[in-house]
Amino acid sequence: MLWVNAFANAITPPFRKKDILAQLYFVANQSLPIVALCVSFAAIVTIIEASFHMKLVVKDDSLVPGFAALLILRELGAVLAALLVTSRVGAGLAAEVGSMKITEQIDALKALGIDPVRFLVVPRLIASILGVMVLTIFSNFVCILGAMLVSIFSLGFTAGAFLSAMNQFVEFKDLLFAMIKGACFGAVIPIVSCHYGFRCEAGAEGVGRATTNSVVASSILIIILDFILAWIFSHFY
Repeated sequence: MLWVNAFANAITPPFRKKDILAQLYFVANQSLPIVALCVSFAAIVTIIEASFHMKLVVKDDSLVPGFAALLILRELGAVLAALLVTSRVGAGLAAEVGSMKITEQIDALKALGIDPVRFLVVPRLIASILGVMVLTIFSNFVCILGAMLVSIFSLGFTAGAFLSAMNQFVEFKDLLFAMIKGACFGAVIPIVSCHYGFRCEAGAEGVGRATTNSVVASSILIIILDFILAWIFSHFY
C-alpha cells in the first residue's frame, strides 16, 4: 500500500533535504496569503453570527469571545487550513505526478532503479506534514486576531475582556491537539494526491479526472479524520 511504503521510506535515510525544503516552501510559504485571507473572513463571520444568535436567544453575548476562541482552536483553524491546502497543493501534486505518469517519466525512474515512492512521495509527505502544522498555527493566530478585532470594533468588547474570556475557555492542549490534527491532515494530502497521480489515465481528461478525484477524496478524508480525532481528544478533557 502506498501510505505504508511512503511512511516506511520517510523514517529511513537518506533524506533529500533540498527537495523537502523546496516542497515545504511550496506547501507552507506559498499558501500563506490564501490561508490568511480565507480564515480571517471565516473568523469574522463566526463571531458576528455567534454574537447575533446569543443576543437573540439568551440576551447576552458576553461568552462569545471565549466560545469563538475555543471553536477556532479546536476546529476552524486546522480544518480550514487543511482544506485550503488540499485545493491548492493537492490538486497540483496530482496533476504533476499524473503528467509524469502519462509521459512515462515514472517508468523511466523505475528503469534507472529509482523508487518513485521515495523519489516523489516522501519529500512531499514530510513537507506537507510540517507545512500544514505550521499553517494550522498561523491560521489559529490569524483567526483569533480577526475575532478579537471584530469584538473590539464591532461588538463593543475590550481587548482585555476578549483575552480574559479566551483564557477561561482555552487551554494549551487545544493548540497541541490542533497541531496534531494539522500533521494528520498534512499526511493525507500528498498520499491521496500521489495515489491518484500514479493511477492517472492518458490524456488531458485523465489528468483532470485525477486532479478532481484527489481533491474530493482528500477533503472527505480530512472531514472524517477530523471527526475521529475530535472523538479521541474528547477523552482528554
